[in-house]
Formats: sequence, C-alpha cells, structure tokens
Amino acid sequence: MWEYTKKVKEFFLHPKNVGEVENPDAVGEVGSMICGDALKLTLKIDKETGKIMDAKFQTFGCASAIASSSVLTELIKGKTVDEAMKISNQDIADYLGGLPREKMHCSVMGREALEAAIVNYRGEKELPEAEEKIICKCFEVSEEKIRRVARENHLTTVEEITNYTKAGGGCGSCIPDIEAILKDIWYIKAVPEMPRPPKKLTNLQKIALIQDIIEKEIRPRLQADGGDLELIDVDGNRVVVSLRAMCVACPMGGVTIEGIQEKLRELVSEDIVVEAE
Repeated sequence: MWEYTKKVKEFFLHPKNVGEVENPDAVGEVGSMICGDALKLTLKIDKETGKIMDAKFQTFGCASAIASSSVLTELIKGKTVDEAMKISNQDIADYLGGLPREKMHCSVMGREALEAAIVNYRGEKELPEAEEKIICKCFEVSEEKIRRVARENHLTTVEEITNYTKAGGGCGSCIPDIEAILKDIWYIKAVPEMPRPPKKLTNLQKIALIQDIIEKEIRPRLQADGGDLELIDVDGNRVVVSLRAMCVACPMGGVTIEGIQEKLRELVSEDIVVEAE
C-alpha cells in the first residue's frame, strides 16, 4: 500500500476545482484511459492581463493523479500564463508534501496538461503523435518525453524513468532503449569532427589542447544540463578536474569522468588519465 501524506489524502478525498470551465480559453488533454491515466484541464484566461482566472480538471486515475491535478489548479489560478509555465512537476509534488516515487508520473501528467493547455491557448501546434518516436508501446511514451523528463528531474536510472513516465513498467522490452537514451543524455561523447593532434605534442601544446577541448566541447554540454566543470591541473598524462553545479551531486558523476577521459584519449593522447578532485 502506498504511503500518502496528509495533503495527498486531503486533495484526494476533497479535491478542488473538479469539472470543466464553461467556454474555456484553453484546453489541455493528456494521457489515455487505456494506459491507466488521463487528464483534461480547462482554463479561463483574462485576455488583457494574461492571468488565469479559473482552472478546472477532470481526471481518470489514482489518488495521486486526482490530488496532483487538484493542486495544479490551485497553484496556477491567479498567475499569468508565463508564470504558470514556470511551475514544474516537482513543484506539484512538493506542494503535496511529496509523492510515492512510483507515483511521480502523476505530477508529470499535470505539468503536461498545463503545457498542452497553454499551447492550445496560444494557438501553437504540438508535434503530431505520428511524428514522435514511441519508445514504450505499453504506455505510449515517446523518446522526446523520456528525454525531457530525465533532464528536468535529473533522472539517471531506468527505475526513475518508470516512476516518472511509466515507460519500462510494462513488458520491459523498451528498457534497453531507455538505458541508451540515458547514456546519450549524461555521457560525454567524443566529437568526431575535432581534428586529431599531431603524433607528438610538447607539454605546452598538450595542455593548450586539453584546455581547448574542455572549454569548447565538454563544459558547454555540462552547462546545458545545469552542471559544470573546472580544469584543476595537468601533470603529464594526468588530468585533474573538479565537477561543479549539478554535476557535484549527480549519481552519474563517475560516468561523466569516464566520458571526459574517453574524449581526451581520442583527441589528445591514449595515455590520458582523468581524475576528479
């Protein structure tokens, strides 16, 4: 049995804003009853101020889905559309005092419904489902969703992806694909277009090349995901670096170091050894 907080129980037993806004300005529908969860979010938006004046939901799902949807409507009412878009699925879970890790996908569904409603309000076009690459056929989870949720929540394992998206929680045939996506997101890969150095480098040339690769190829990728890196020392073939920002607490830090080492071995010298300070 799931361990629910008092707030989850409160918003499940006494949900707020259930129903559908009359003549809504925005409608967001996500999920599928076939897959076990579905949510419809309707909004009334003041066209002059851009504020969300009313928000209601209709959901098919468990206690976490109902509680998450109800909290979402409370969080966004009174906010402008731009302010509402800054609300993350983690904000929804935090407001509830946390959700069981296996139920985090309910907060993700709420965030997706909000995004879909705002896309609808702005008259933007969503990517047609036919153009999305479905990774998990059991729950119809696309590669784009797995990548987005993994980056937003810093997920590094298949189990975490399953908890947040359901992908991999059915037949399991998509697990190798999920693992490949995670490795692609968090692993620093060599850039083939980088020119290979001459066979013999002076120590100064080696240091300069290492600095150049780190600054132009490695740090930008880490910074794009909220991480960073600092070059501490180069002593012969020994390269000492220090992980910064989100990389410090990332469980995949070791994999990141291995990826940096692989890149430097390919582009500088096969004898390079990278160590974290």
